[in-house]
Amino acid sequence: MPEMPSKPTMVLIHGAWAGSWGWSRVEPLLNAAGYPTLAVDLPGNGQTPGPATLENFVDVVSTAIGSAKVVLVGHSGGGVVATQVAEALVDQVYGVVFITGMMLPSGTGFADLVKPVQQRLPHAAGIGPHLDWSEEGTVSAVPEAAALDIFLQDLPVEDASTLAARLTPQPESGRAMVPTWSADRFGRLPRLYIEAAQDRSVILEVQREMQARVPGARRVTLDTGHFPQASAPEAVANAILEFVVALPEPT
Repeated sequence: MPEMPSKPTMVLIHGAWAGSWGWSRVEPLLNAAGYPTLAVDLPGNGQTPGPATLENFVDVVSTAIGSAKVVLVGHSGGGVVATQVAEALVDQVYGVVFITGMMLPSGTGFADLVKPVQQRLPHAAGIGPHLDWSEEGTVSAVPEAAALDIFLQDLPVEDASTLAARLTPQPESGRAMVPTWSADRFGRLPRLYIEAAQDRSVILEVQREMQARVPGARRVTLDTGHFPQASAPEAVANAILEFVVALPEPT
């Protein structure tokens, strides 16, 4: 396997209710290893205007990437965006990293995948039952207490409270996304799945179900909650770097 001639840009894609700020502890570690980073803010997340749709997310991320060669890193729901961007820009993508991310079969939504698991394990519902909804039911928000218990339970309380306060309302159109991908584009790319063993939002059994349904990803397991990039940034950075260093250049 030939080594890459230059280091790709790490494109960091946040999940629902979050923003580029969620990568602040990982970015310096990747930069220190010589990798440029691009942490995007997806439309509708409180930072960036525009429709919160998968199509628009892909347009925004693709425009930000330009002609750069990249590794896509998606956290949680950002995994769907990373999948779809990889499908669109396959010739520019070295590989895709999912951090307790939604690595979904083509044509399948996360809710569809979770339902059978939830029948056996009711807590597979994750954050869903705790959300506050707008009157018309199109936008959700995460109450602070739920964020501290479901997302950030493995962080010191002060740090967790700071992060919880930064979560913003999320249009459902940007959360209930369904990827469409092909075996000869996204399907041929090297992938890494970073599991969070103590995740209460996307529980480990659901993470394993996604890996079984979309096989072929290398696996790293961290003993963290849903935001390992905040609670264990060194471990996240090391897992990404170990994966990336041996990747071949896109063809």
